[in-house]
Amino acid sequence: MLGRLFFLFVTVPLIELTLLLFIAGKTNWRFTLALVLVTGFVGAWLARMQGWQTYLRIQRELASGRMPTDSLVDAVMIFVAGALLLTPGILTDLFGISLLLPPCRRFYRHRLQHWFRSSVEFRTNHPGHSQSHDQIIDSYVVQQEDDQQ
Repeated sequence: MLGRLFFLFVTVPLIELTLLLFIAGKTNWRFTLALVLVTGFVGAWLARMQGWQTYLRIQRELASGRMPTDSLVDAVMIFVAGALLLTPGILTDLFGISLLLPPCRRFYRHRLQHWFRSSVEFRTNHPGHSQSHDQIIDSYVVQQEDDQQ
């Protein structure tokens, strides 16, 4: 866990800075600055459009009585995409844009579901089918009013 956090907060920004300096060296600083600003603005606009469409899809699914599980996961991915696109960098922009593309989101969603299913164990207990040997007694409390007062 510590290694992942180190990679996320130290290594990724260093790679991003190296890429930006490399692009600035091959072109010029104005082009690099424009690239960062344009991807930020275009990404924010795309995230807003995709977010609005996802919001409407969630509303339709709720109105029809279905649970919007895929749409909610899409909404989270679109939110993450917007955050990534607002941070300056080439890798974060590429990953953010990929999160805004529905086919890529579908791929990421399936990978997340597969990871979640393999990492999390679900157990259910059915009434009357207890696996332990403990006896469960169901009870309730009845309050009796005293008529003699």
